This record gives sequence, structure tokens and C-alpha cells, in this order.
Amino acid sequence: MKRSTEKILSTHVGSLPALQDLGDAPDAATLRGAVAAVLERQRALGLDIINEGEYTKGGDWLSYVDERFGGFEPRPTDGSKPLIQQGKDREDFAEFYQYASERGTLFYLPGMQIRQKRPIQVYTSPISSRGLAALQQEIDILLGLAPAEECFLTSTAPASIEVYRRNEFYKSEEEFVFALAEAMRIEYETIVASGLILQIDDAWLPALWDRIGMAMGIEAFRRRCELRTEALNHALRNVPESQVRYHLCWGSWHGPHAYDLEL
Repeated sequence: MKRSTEKILSTHVGSLPALQDLGDAPDAATLRGAVAAVLERQRALGLDIINEGEYTKGGDWLSYVDERFGGFEPRPTDGSKPLIQQGKDREDFAEFYQYASERGTLFYLPGMQIRQKRPIQVYTSPISSRGLAALQQEIDILLGLAPAEECFLTSTAPASIEVYRRNEFYKSEEEFVFALAEAMRIEYETIVASGLILQIDDAWLPALWDRIGMAMGIEAFRRRCELRTEALNHALRNVPESQVRYHLCWGSWHGPHAYDLEL
């Protein structure tokens, strides 16, 4: 990890607007060129610890994981509102959220579009990891353009991955969460083994407060979060603390946040 005794090193949280329209599946040359451009832009701004803007993940910190697990079967949605469209903020500011959602501005990033509707993945057999080739491509693109010590690569926490997945195989919620953690462990360790800094993104941990936490109460919600923190620690057990950083987020949608859980 890059260090300094001369200045406070600066960085950012990971996802950056694309400097060009990358489309849904850019070819390797287009992707490499876009990453090179965003790395140079970060350096020009004076950032010390930089990344590929999450371009190699299609700009979406969650959906990239969909193809990296085995053991599930896709199911059609049951017609209920997705979790991201629920909550006290959505109720009290319903008119605004309807307006922004209809115009596509709520989650918009120039050059990319974050997915709001996701298929339901139901696990009917043991969770397996099958995404190492895609991960290695991410690593290779970044390391082909910048030294490892000044770069970080993002990955997703088990608690945030869990939100879009259902369990019909494991005996308990705890067993399911730890199975997700064990599957992600391979990704975490591969990133660190490359020399890159690993960033764990965990937006859903606090952002579930106004969706399920308020009804549970603070103590029950705290216990829920503690279980998922234990699962993450389990997945990080072979990762040096000096090479990992943890990103909590209350959600980056462009709308009111009146009911966020305070830090």
C-alpha cells in the first residue's frame, strides 16, 4: 500500500462516470482505452490512490457478481416492488421518486446506467465461485496501466450481495450468509495476491435501515448487521488489514435521504 510522510494521500470511493459511452459490452481495446483515460484524469486531479472507475464491472457494483456464482436458478419476480424501491423515504417523497424514476435520473451515471431491476437468484445447491477469469481480466487491465501500489479494485460484501438472492438450500440465514462470504473469499484473496488494494463495498448494510430496520428496531437491526460483519471478517481472514479498506454507503441515488440511520 502506498504511504507518505509528506502529505495526506487522497482517493475516492470507486465508481466514476464514464468519459465515453461504453455501451453494455465494450470490447477489450475500448475498455482498456477508457480505463487508461480515467486513470490519467485521476492523476491530473491529484489523486494518489486510484482505480479503473469500475468500468471493468460495467459501472455496477452489484450486477457484476451475477455471473460469478454457481448453485442458483433464476426465478421470475413475484410482482412486488424491488427492495430498492421501498422504504420510508420512498413513501414520504413518493411524488419526487416517481418523477425521477420515470425520467431515469435517479441512478444515472454519464456513459453508464446502473441496473434497478434485477432477476431473483434462488440457491438450490451449494454456492460456488466461477468468476476468476472475469476477475483476472479486471486485474490485468488495471495492472497493465498502473503500478499496483497506487491502485485499488472494488469488490462487494456478502451482506450487500445477499439482498438480491434467496436461499432454498442452506438450513439457516446464517449458514447462507457465510456461504456467500466463502464464495467471495476467493475474489478478495485474488485481488490482494495481485498486489492491489482491496476495497469492500457494503452500501446495503446501512441502507436497509429504512426498508427493514425501522420495523425491526435498532437492537435487532444491530444484531443483523453484526452477523454479516462476522461473515465478512470470515471471508477476509487471509487478507492483511493493511491491504483492505471498507466502504460503507447510505446509497448514491439522487433523491432525499431523510430517514438514513445516523453514523
